[in-house]
Amino acid sequence: MPTIVFASPKGGAGKSTSAVILAAELARKGAAVTVIDADPNRPVSAWARRPGKPAALEVVSDVTEETVIDAIENAAARVPFVIVDLEGTASMTVAYAISRADLVIIPTQGSQLDAAEAAKAIRLIRQQERAFARRIPHAVLFTRTSAAIRPRTLQHIRAEFEAHGVPSLETQMHEREAYRAVFSFGGTVDSLTEAQVGGLDGAIRNARAFAAEVVGLLRQTQTAAAAA
Repeated sequence: MPTIVFASPKGGAGKSTSAVILAAELARKGAAVTVIDADPNRPVSAWARRPGKPAALEVVSDVTEETVIDAIENAAARVPFVIVDLEGTASMTVAYAISRADLVIIPTQGSQLDAAEAAKAIRLIRQQERAFARRIPHAVLFTRTSAAIRPRTLQHIRAEFEAHGVPSLETQMHEREAYRAVFSFGGTVDSLTEAQVGGLDGAIRNARAFAAEVVGLLRQTQTAAAAA
């Protein structure tokens, strides 16, 4: 079953938010999902303790460097989708999780400084590819972007990644108050109300586009692997 790992050596890149939004969308479509919260700050676990977590979504916490591989493999044997939220640093836990990934998503904001941090994650992925003699599909996810404005800086960074063989998701995780509200109120963007936060329709469309692109990318990688 697919294991999707969110990795970036930079804290605040949007890993936990993106992981929760993706997991909630997959659960909404009826899939059983396990999120492995391997961030020492446990943001996903804190979200899961609030009301409204989808019944099909399980969160596994208290994961360590010694147990992360077992946690991933045990979850992958039970559910269709495993999502791993990692700490914002380079560590053996991050390396071990990447080694088990069917897809690594690298959240980054649209600045050159953030892109340099994302490049560190890409180097780690390529090290794991060499160590395990297998390709590890990966893509950059631009986060906290504007739904209305496409800065030239971001376009330049995307072009630089692609020139170096690093794909980027077409869907960006826009700057949405609804995504922050999920961690305040619990539940998902679908369970929020306009009384709690505005702009819900846009957040829901963005979340669904993100999940649909990730699922499509997983299908492409599985097809390519089967044909190899």
